[in-house]
Amino acid sequence: MSESNRVVAVVIPSYRVKRHIMNVLERIGDEVARVYVVDDKCPEKSGQFVLDNCQDRRVTVLFHEKNQGVGGAVITGYKRAAQEGAAVIVKVDGDGQMDPALIGNFVQPILEGRADYTKGNRFYNIEGVWTMPFPRLIGNAVLSFVTKLSSGYWDIFDPTNGFTAISARLVPHLPLHKISRRYFFESDLLFRMGAIRACVLDVPMAAVYETEQSNLQILKILPEFICGNLKNFLKRLMYSYLLRDFSVASLELAFGTLFLVFGTIFGGQAWIRSAVTGVTASTGIIMIATLPVILGVQFLLSFIAFDFAAVPRRAIHPFLPASPSWPLSEDLG
Repeated sequence: MSESNRVVAVVIPSYRVKRHIMNVLERIGDEVARVYVVDDKCPEKSGQFVLDNCQDRRVTVLFHEKNQGVGGAVITGYKRAAQEGAAVIVKVDGDGQMDPALIGNFVQPILEGRADYTKGNRFYNIEGVWTMPFPRLIGNAVLSFVTKLSSGYWDIFDPTNGFTAISARLVPHLPLHKISRRYFFESDLLFRMGAIRACVLDVPMAAVYETEQSNLQILKILPEFICGNLKNFLKRLMYSYLLRDFSVASLELAFGTLFLVFGTIFGGQAWIRSAVTGVTASTGIIMIATLPVILGVQFLLSFIAFDFAAVPRRAIHPFLPASPSWPLSEDLG
């Protein structure tokens, strides 16, 4: 086994996946040095099931005393893997939807210093997309757009894809205590990646839907995803264009928003006044309402072009110090 192989770890959140977890573990290849199964207070006791049936010495089972959600389970795995010297940490779901044979595709760009974080994208193969259930197809399209807004990664898609890999050096530089613990975890993590200017890369993968039962209910969690992403979008604008940097794009955003809001409100009031009184607005009034709207749109289009071009393209983890140790009691207790 080569040196690079010894630094790859896999984290598997385990909740209601007892039927599939052993098959997933058996398909993990020799390129992986350690596997962490995190039993997130699973009612099926899947963690104990792994302890009783898995003979793979690479596998360690971690237990949560209370359910923390998929994000909480992954963060526990991230911390333990970083503590024990992993260079790259791959997250694989335990329900069989993700092919462990692809782990090398996710790890290689990070080991080569081309990316800090890689994630799966099930939309590369158009033919394969049609195997995806229609509600998930529509939900992913909506969530992908709002995640682009909130994270600033305009060149990625399929943001809720849970097949991911991260450089362990990046983990201590993320505010793990602030990241969503539930189904918003992947999208919120992308926002945090954008805040530290990490380089994110999509990895093509097939969409697999067989007999597994998903715990994800799109219609139930869609409002949470949209509201969370819009909140992160506003925070991203403040972090990127006010606190961390102030550039021409900052002025374009400020003046564009100001002109557009002023023109819209002024024009709306003038239109209502004309409708009520029956008196046609003068040319001057129309110009005062129209010109700020035109200028505002132009400024905002220029800002959006700048934001598109500002997507991080260079990995930062080669320049970061090695991961420190954290106490795990807060996650396992």
